[in-house]
Formats: sequence, structure tokens, C-alpha cells
Amino acid sequence: QVQLVESGGGLVQAGGSLRLSCAASGGTFSMYNMAWFRQAPGKGREYVAAISWRGTNTYYGESVKGHFTISRDNAKNTVYLQMNTLNPKDTAVYSCAGRKGNYSDNAWRYEYWGQGTQVTVSS
Repeated sequence: QVQLVESGGGLVQAGGSLRLSCAASGGTFSMYNMAWFRQAPGKGREYVAAISWRGTNTYYGESVKGHFTISRDNAKNTVYLQMNTLNPKDTAVYSCAGRKGNYSDNAWRYEYWGQGTQVTVSS
């Protein structure tokens, strides 16, 4: 069974930056397309970003384009989310997810999920 564990969340002031990490174990990480989703209090799950299995192609939700960057290091079995110019609207629980297959922005198509890490942005 593939296990995903997120880290790097915390409290940051508006305009600041954080880098989230997602470490994978129990599978062939390089074969999986990876993504980040988030869920703010009282709202549904929102697509944030995705990256292909080689890291060649990246995709972003409209709300984070130009501010967030997804990347991966297959040698370390880790995917990252660099978050810059944060604002309070970015406050949410961020979760990483993986799947075999093509890119998707639909959460239901992802097979494996981490527990999530809290990001809180103060104003």
C-alpha cells in the first residue's frame, strides 16, 4: 500500500512563503502522477496543482497560478509545493494525492492520499 505523508505547514503572515513536502513510501513513486488539493473551513475540496510522473508537465488551479509551484524529486520519493505571496484566502488543510494514469484535476480519480497539513495565513 502506498503511503503519503505531508509536512511543512504552519502559520505565516500575509505575503510570506511556505514550502510543503509530501513523502511517499510503499510503491513505485516515479510511476505516479501527483497532485495537491486543499480544503478551507466550511468549503469543499479545491484542486491546487498537479505534476506528471517525470515532472515534465505541471498544471495549476486558476486561484494559485503565478504564486504556487509544484515540483518533484523521484530519487527522494518526494513532491513539493512552493507557496509564495500567501494571503488569508489560502488558509486550508493541504493534502497530496497520487494516481497511476494521466493528469486529472478531479479528486475522485486519485487513489492515494495523505492526511493533510494545516496552512494558516494571518493578515
